[in-house]
Amino acid sequence: MTSVSSNTPRPSRLAREADVTFVFVHGVCTGASMWAPVQRELALLGHRSYAVDLPGHGLDAQYPAAYQAPQDLDAWAAEPSKLAGITLQDNIDMVVDVVRRVAEHGPVVLVGASLGGTTITGVGNTVPDLVDRLVYISGWSCVQRANPVEYMQEPEFGDNLLAPLAALNVGDPARLGVGRANYRTAEPDLLALLKESMMADGTDEQFRAFLNILQPDESLAVMTADARAHADTWGTIARTYIRLTEDRSLPVAMQDRLIAESDALTPDNPYDVHTLATSHVGFLLNPAEVAGILDRLTV
Repeated sequence: MTSVSSNTPRPSRLAREADVTFVFVHGVCTGASMWAPVQRELALLGHRSYAVDLPGHGLDAQYPAAYQAPQDLDAWAAEPSKLAGITLQDNIDMVVDVVRRVAEHGPVVLVGASLGGTTITGVGNTVPDLVDRLVYISGWSCVQRANPVEYMQEPEFGDNLLAPLAALNVGDPARLGVGRANYRTAEPDLLALLKESMMADGTDEQFRAFLNILQPDESLAVMTADARAHADTWGTIARTYIRLTEDRSLPVAMQDRLIAESDALTPDNPYDVHTLATSHVGFLLNPAEVAGILDRLTV
């Protein structure tokens, strides 16, 4: 009898069934709306999709009056955040519920960008039998370190541009339980650096349009929870990584480390790797490229 490794990938249903559903999970301070360009392109290719608003995001996001114009930064710094009590497990539970429901209709491809990678990893740890493929788009796929905050101390993260953006922070994160960023700042130097860190390949108008879909708060509990992948569950799912070589928020050197660690964890089930020469969210400006990669996963 031939023995089979516990992390040997399961045969995918994607090659046998056409009714694939792509489930999208957003990153930090965004929501389901960020995926609209990719979803439109997928629809033109005949695919259905569902974009999740994680707890406290989307229309449930918090935009206090003190965040509006004219801003009152002192008042806003003291404003309690309803995201303070949200955990990574809350995010995972929400997406697991979505996956359970869409899996009744066929194969599921679960896609996460940036911090959304920690959520889709948790879903893969929880219901590996319901996910046919995981796709990370410059996403945090943690193995050796517990969470993104720990990885940010590593040398591969050194090419990031986030440190000077601490000037955007409002309030005390330890007291608030969230990181709170003033994306409505009028400081030109900060705005230029923010653009360079996340959408250097876009125009100023495109960048400002993207800023207007961001919410200011993100839960510290989500960013610091143990988000490591488990070989015997997550490791059995086919997976794809889309590297973004011009990313200065999650540098490509760190992306490559995350890929290598995951492949070492499950050598019989390595990443299928694709590369786009774009910034952290610049892939949204050329959504047909991403949709094309996703489409080819289903044939």
